[in-house]
Amino acid sequence: MEGTFSNHSFKFLLILLALNSYINFSSAGRQIAPQTSTEFIRTSCSSTTYPKLCFESLSNHASLIQTSPHILAHAALNVTLSAAKSTSAMMVTLAKSHGLQPREVEAMQDCVEELSDTIDELRKSISEMDQIKGSNFGLMINDIQTWVSAALTDESTYSDGFQGNNMKANVKTAVRTKIVTIAHLTSNALALINNYASLHVFDFLLRPIPKSIPTHLSEHIAYSVQRREQFDKK
Repeated sequence: MEGTFSNHSFKFLLILLALNSYINFSSAGRQIAPQTSTEFIRTSCSSTTYPKLCFESLSNHASLIQTSPHILAHAALNVTLSAAKSTSAMMVTLAKSHGLQPREVEAMQDCVEELSDTIDELRKSISEMDQIKGSNFGLMINDIQTWVSAALTDESTYSDGFQGNNMKANVKTAVRTKIVTIAHLTSNALALINNYASLHVFDFLLRPIPKSIPTHLSEHIAYSVQRREQFDKK
């Protein structure tokens, strides 16, 4: 795909793709110097769907995050993974409890299986975040976005198993509360990852225009266009 975009068209397309996320996140990305780490986290979280949960889950890690969008996204993934592992352990314990109906046990076991997929996808995302670098940034960030999106889909799937009136109210409430929290944390993590990716694109725009477009960036643009089209159709 190298050379398929003109230099000016390439730059204009990058601006269109990143502008929306950048506007919401610009104060966190462009005014990093005067901000404290706590202010940076609060500002960054304001662009997520669940800003209160985002800030509460990440502010304890302010000394580690400081004002780094990369470490912020990485921390969000780790917080989400920790919540998923904790919920999975709770579900395994509940499934072995006495007094549960077969339907409840089955729903628990299905949820644990789905959670296992979620945990695997989050672990792969964290591993990729550890290795992300400039030359392969586009492809690696696309992998991370795909895995975290898949984890979010998994969570909505196993949430369906706790619909209806076939479960005890206290069991359903406890489980659904945990599942919803994981889903919200995952959503926030994905938003912070997208914001981090957008900031990287704008950093690239500040560099001199290359004579030809590297293949990995062309693929990143094509993938981003596809994701945007899918999002606009929803």
